[in-house]
Amino acid sequence: MRWCDEERDTFLEGVRASLPLMLGVIPFALICGIASMDAGLPVWQALVIPLVIFAGAAQLAVTHLFVIGAPAMVMVVTALVINLRFVMYSASIAPHFRQVPGRWRPLLSYLLSDQAFALSLTKFNQREGCRYPLAYTLGTGVPVFFVWHLFNGLGVLLGAGVPESWGLDFGVPLTFMALLVPAVQDRPTLVAALVSGITAVGASGLPYGLNIIFAALLGVGGGLLFDAKAERRPA
Repeated sequence: MRWCDEERDTFLEGVRASLPLMLGVIPFALICGIASMDAGLPVWQALVIPLVIFAGAAQLAVTHLFVIGAPAMVMVVTALVINLRFVMYSASIAPHFRQVPGRWRPLLSYLLSDQAFALSLTKFNQREGCRYPLAYTLGTGVPVFFVWHLFNGLGVLLGAGVPESWGLDFGVPLTFMALLVPAVQDRPTLVAALVSGITAVGASGLPYGLNIIFAALLGVGGGLLFDAKAERRPA
């Protein structure tokens, strides 16, 4: 499929929108690569795992389970549970891709990161909308893919040689803060963000990342409930 000039411009717009988020993606990727080597994984496995999973939170969880000797099935189920949020992501933006040929959908699914979803949803919800959602979403997803794997590989090469004084742990919260702020555009979204954030912290003791799933579900429910009540209020 050949793209017209407008589609290429839309793709580049997505690329430009994703670049500021790399300030969080880069240290997060380094952390995951270093953690893989700390876990004693062979280099080839440490490089292949992010290609298969392509989800930082799940990668860290699976690496931890590998260290403690958890069964392979537990690792698979844990990764699936943590990544259930991508089902909600897909359901949220799927209506914008009804006209996209089916052959593109596996690639879109694979490249659907937290960053690509947040940027795409924000773009699609703007008043002018997005004429070429495929081009824009690919534009947000492709840079994240390459930067993630480049610095994950660099983390593997560095191994445990990065001193703790570098403070790379800041990359994880920074990544998600950069996604959250532009996505909060109205009161229902703010309520959803607050409910999900409080739930995620309050339920952080749950195993296998279940607090993230509960936080997402309660956040969506809280936002919808607030929106429904707001609509019933007299003008």
